[in-house]
Amino acid sequence: MGFFLETLFGGLMVGTLYALIAIGFVLIFKASGVFNFAQGAMVLFSALAMARFSEWIPKWLGMEPGWLTNLLAICVALAIMVAVAWVIERLALRHLVNQEPITLLMATLGMAYLLDGLGPMIFGSAVYSINVGMPKDPMFVLDGLFEGGLLLSQEDLYSACIAALLVAALSLFFQKTKTGRALRAVADDHQAAQSIGIPLSRIWVIVWSVAGGVALVVGIIWGSKLGVQYSLSLVALKALPVVILGGLTSLPGAIIGGLIIGVGEKLSEVYLGPLVGGGIETWFAYGLALCFLLVRPQGLFGDKIIDRV
Repeated sequence: MGFFLETLFGGLMVGTLYALIAIGFVLIFKASGVFNFAQGAMVLFSALAMARFSEWIPKWLGMEPGWLTNLLAICVALAIMVAVAWVIERLALRHLVNQEPITLLMATLGMAYLLDGLGPMIFGSAVYSINVGMPKDPMFVLDGLFEGGLLLSQEDLYSACIAALLVAALSLFFQKTKTGRALRAVADDHQAAQSIGIPLSRIWVIVWSVAGGVALVVGIIWGSKLGVQYSLSLVALKALPVVILGGLTSLPGAIIGGLIIGVGEKLSEVYLGPLVGGGIETWFAYGLALCFLLVRPQGLFGDKIIDRV
């Protein structure tokens, strides 16, 4: 029982990180109605900025690396992602208002390749580390209930708590604020939103800035765990089954989908992997997403598509 719970908790913690990545996709889709292929590149770009500025700032200021220099590096990286959002809106999105979704989709694909090239060119292409003080040593919990207790990763636990807090804050932002309601209106119909006075350009800058902030958090967490390298942008591919499962228009769906994928991967790898030779964790999420596409294409919480003829 203890081993099962360890696996379950590990899956839940990884699932919160998957959910956090998926939220970046959902944010852009809710504001523009297009799938953002640049989200993975934004994760890599923001993580590179964080890693390099956490090295440069202590040298520039003559300080020892610590929480203050890390905080300054996070602020600088966040400012860079806001600037990236402004440039994307000014140079690309502004000229594509009311265009076909496929046009916006190809624009995000172009942004992905551009950021993938600019990141290493500006910040370097080596493997960098991010240290924000999250403990990496495992810990034992529930000693009184299970013999030897349950072994949990402190880093995964801290990461899951940060992801959960950010998810809750974004959910409140979308549901309770005027800007959040405006974002939902823009996602439903660009022209109708403009006709009632919602400034489309400002909304797109806001939502891309928020998505950039989410990408920065994801980049810091995964960069701390895996190191900052090009493969970090591929981590975002794990969010594709999550958004298919939960629904492209639902923040709660991204959360539930992430938890389902995280737990399903861990349990299937541990209990079914030995029976089929292993490797289930790499394709389980995509197989589950395919099943949902066949049965419920809009996902668990996605808006049902109704065509009027």
